[in-house]
Amino acid sequence: MELLVWAIIFVVLVMLEFATVQLISIWFALGALVTMICTYFFDIPVLGQLAIFIVVSAILLITTFPVVRKKIKPNVVGTNTELNLGQSATVIEDINCDLGSGRVTLNGVDWSAVPTDRNIVIPKGSIVVVKEIQGTRLIVALKETQNV
Repeated sequence: MELLVWAIIFVVLVMLEFATVQLISIWFALGALVTMICTYFFDIPVLGQLAIFIVVSAILLITTFPVVRKKIKPNVVGTNTELNLGQSATVIEDINCDLGSGRVTLNGVDWSAVPTDRNIVIPKGSIVVVKEIQGTRLIVALKETQNV
């Protein structure tokens, strides 16, 4: 009877792993498999079976999870906002933190903007560089002119 219970637990955990594909239950499924095998060959009381299941699952989890985590790279989908960092934008409305004003145009898109140095005012027509993006607001700095 106990063998059947461990077989069912193993199958359910494997099915759960296939359904999620997150490597969450695979270690517990292997722990159930080892427990099922030990139960088949040896007459082990229920508490002993639970101990085997917990110990094997824990050992597998502790020893293999860090290795698997390094091998699997998360599927990070970047957004286009990262492409705007370091780009030049034109100030279309004075950027003044005291007045709460400031707009720039970047690649044809109108953005709200604030300067990296909150104490300065950047006049309309200036060229700025995007340093950071916070939501829908660009953090900008005056572009340094280069004399060539």
